[in-house]
Amino acid sequence: MEFLTLSNGLKIPQIGFGVWKVDNETEAPAAVAEALRVGYRHIDTAAVYKNEEGVAKGIIASGVPREDIFLTSKIWNDDIRSGRTKEAFHESLNRLQTDYLDLCLLHWPVEGIVEAWRALIELYEEGKIKAIGVSNFKEHHLDKLQEAGLMTPMVNQIELHPQLPQQEFVDYLSNKGIQIEAWSPLMQGKFMEIDLFHKLAEKYSKSPSQIVLRWHLQLGRIALPKSVTPSRIQENLDVFDFELSSEDMNAITALATNVRIGTDPDKI
Repeated sequence: MEFLTLSNGLKIPQIGFGVWKVDNETEAPAAVAEALRVGYRHIDTAAVYKNEEGVAKGIIASGVPREDIFLTSKIWNDDIRSGRTKEAFHESLNRLQTDYLDLCLLHWPVEGIVEAWRALIELYEEGKIKAIGVSNFKEHHLDKLQEAGLMTPMVNQIELHPQLPQQEFVDYLSNKGIQIEAWSPLMQGKFMEIDLFHKLAEKYSKSPSQIVLRWHLQLGRIALPKSVTPSRIQENLDVFDFELSSEDMNAITALATNVRIGTDPDKI
């Protein structure tokens, strides 16, 4: 496993295990336990995924000590809008059976983000969260936090993949010292429709998904692939033993269409 460093010095594993749309009862416990068994140490969930209890069961079943796991959850939009950030945070802690989070994010830039961010800062300063950040924030949303005189987020988790590399925004975030996490790094499976990934997979004796994830890693971002299939869980982690050439990196970057798969943050 390789790590990146957040602006406060905290180390974060560069590959995380995402659990969006992973069922709380039937999938999350086994998938999380398997991910931890094969070597993941970064788990990314959210209140709105409704599987925090299942994630907790998987962590406990794995036998991996809590302090060895980088655990992320997110404050949902309804709680941001209603000023319930601290209450929502503690509810997530209860569901996750832990007394702290390694990272907590505001899930979307909805009305109330300045007050919600102020609440997260207070929780961070109290030691309840090791790092704080945002998700799906564009530049003008980040400007609101800056205009309020508040701390710069340590992380921004955004939709990022070969179809949507967001290079100009990525450069802006890097200049601000904001670490980038890519959600839907595998384009929700659409990467399989692109011939280039199959050709490169053959060239490097890897799978197409490993090629895409390697592209993310070499660009210096955190990737959060998701799977409930044990073989794919393992496969998505086996990306640290090869390197793409600059020519192949550029060929992948040239695939950009700047079309989103997910929701535009301005339309949430």
